Amino acid sequence: MITTGSIGSRPTRQRRAVVAALGEVDVFRSAQDIHALLRRRGEDVGLTTVYRTLQGLADAGEIDVLRTPEGESVYRQCSTGHHHHLVCRTCGRTVEIEGPAVETWADKTARRHGFAEVEHTLEIFGTCTSCAARHQQ
Repeated sequence: MITTGSIGSRPTRQRRAVVAALGEVDVFRSAQDIHALLRRRGEDVGLTTVYRTLQGLADAGEIDVLRTPEGESVYRQCSTGHHHHLVCRTCGRTVEIEGPAVETWADKTARRHGFAEVEHTLEIFGTCTSCAARHQQ
């Protein structure tokens, strides 16, 4: 659950609106997408505020951010704990996955090269079954 007070001195109306919008989407969305959703709902929140709020939430570890293959940052409220994402490049459907083999490989590789306190991210982009089936038709 995202807490609106963690990213600033007080939970403003705009921050609450961004957090509520994130709670309504189940796929990664860009700041522009979140801003458009807010505008459609009649919320008066500037794009700069959306960017700042999303960055603050990401910095606090309350949402996940990833870069699409096109280089755009997209955001999503995810479960807590370390995980990776499998993302459909067509519809944006996202599945949270665990990767014990990746964790083992990353730890072993870091130790072999004398690194400690290693962090990593892994995002896998592909096409989900539904989108692949539509494309075949």
